[in-house]
Amino acid sequence: MRIFVPAACAALLVTAQGSAQVDLEQAGTDHVSIAINGQPFSVFHMAGAKPFLAPLKTASGVIVTRRFPMEMVEGESRDHPHHCGLWIGYGDVNHLNFWENAPESKVSPGNPTDKGTLVLRKVDSVSPGKKSGTISATFAWRAPNGEDVLEEKRTITFYADPDVRIVDVDSTFTADVPAKFGDTKEGFFAIRLADSMIEKNGGLMTNSEGAQTEKHVWGKRAEWVDYDGMVEGRKVGIVIFDNPANYNHPPRWHARAYGLFAVNPFGVKDFDPQATETGGHELARGETMRLRYRVIVHAGDVTKKKIGEWYSDYTKKTR
Repeated sequence: MRIFVPAACAALLVTAQGSAQVDLEQAGTDHVSIAINGQPFSVFHMAGAKPFLAPLKTASGVIVTRRFPMEMVEGESRDHPHHCGLWIGYGDVNHLNFWENAPESKVSPGNPTDKGTLVLRKVDSVSPGKKSGTISATFAWRAPNGEDVLEEKRTITFYADPDVRIVDVDSTFTADVPAKFGDTKEGFFAIRLADSMIEKNGGLMTNSEGAQTEKHVWGKRAEWVDYDGMVEGRKVGIVIFDNPANYNHPPRWHARAYGLFAVNPFGVKDFDPQATETGGHELARGETMRLRYRVIVHAGDVTKKKIGEWYSDYTKKTR
């Protein structure tokens, strides 16, 4: 399938500069680099098995995501090569694995062995701005035989806040064929944290209900989860917000002590084998589903009360 790029973006390199506080530099259909207030923040990679944002940085430039598999850093963990910065994926859509879908990833026992890919259909727009900037692109969730299962229209908005880094992800999925999201823990909206932030190194996850550590957060329903720890001697953290309008809100969380940090709106039985509710979700051909998330990368200790205020502000602005 051909990939279309708007005429304004047709040059190999498009740079949006000037007075904008969110600058976006597009390199064709490969990636878009994001700078906020003149400082590099992240890169949106659009080629490969799936699109992803990596690295993620604090306002002071501290990298809070694991660098593998994009970079080989001595001493860093190298498990789960499908964990790439911030990404979207799911372990069972029509019995296709869109989670462990990196070519080098080993498929866990019981998971679908056929790997799907998220293929760029079109870069819809790259729009810098003084207060915010957005990237919009359309992806196909594609089976190995070339059949497209889902179309995903994803818009990512970056804000020019001086103290924190705020990212909104807004995805609308349309079923190209009848699509079934299976009941699995493997997914969905995910971040892989820097090794120094994980629990055994002093990191701490806290959810909206006040629960802490993997033992009390993993598989539990919550509106948001914050995961903080130390990087380069500095206290940093990331919080993920689930939008109240999302399917199955508040969702369960696939948040692990080793640094995987994910929201899963579909999984049930892996988290709670005794649950009576039905997991998974189905879309008829042509049916749509919209899912929205906010990520805030912050420095220092942030109280549960403060995060609650951030969440309230988010929900008021995204109704």
